[in-house]
Amino acid sequence: MDKIVLAMTGASGAVYGLRLTEELLRSGRQVVLLLSRAGRQVLRHETGLDWTGELALRRQRIDAHFQAGEALQHYDEDDLFASVASGSAAADAMVVAPCSMGCVGRLAAGLSGNLIERCADVALKEDRPLLLVPRETPFNQLHLENLLRLSQAGARIVPAMPAFYQQPASVEEMIDFVVGKVLDQLGIDHRLYRRWGDA
Repeated sequence: MDKIVLAMTGASGAVYGLRLTEELLRSGRQVVLLLSRAGRQVLRHETGLDWTGELALRRQRIDAHFQAGEALQHYDEDDLFASVASGSAAADAMVVAPCSMGCVGRLAAGLSGNLIERCADVALKEDRPLLLVPRETPFNQLHLENLLRLSQAGARIVPAMPAFYQQPASVEEMIDFVVGKVLDQLGIDHRLYRRWGDA
């Protein structure tokens, strides 16, 4: 698993996407980072990182933040001509973290109105792992039905629900638990949290 599309949508929890990007790059994976407009606004509000504005400026700021060189690519969410939009050049896996309920609803309906939705559609049709990290509470019936429909279509639902058996001492440790669970689903080794039974 070498190339992973990571999309950040407009749900709260931008730190999950940031931390996951860091860990994927650390593990030697190529990352294609996609942010929705709402995702960029949430990111700025929650972290102070301003990745709004023109694409060239966004790329410059993203590159400066991660300093990953060619291992990290960023496309505009409207760029349906990006290589990852095609099944013939699909990434090995895709993660949407955080995943808004609006995104869940559109994916469950089979809509491909932007690059994030198209990449998710490609992942499902090409039988590649698609992981969704919803960060919403409480769920209503439509949320649950849409998540069930996506699960039945092959997506893996990894809710942003931290555990407490490892007695986290900080918010960062709780974030790392959720990110570690995503990495587990991708088959990527990590040491982000202490597993049950470990000393």
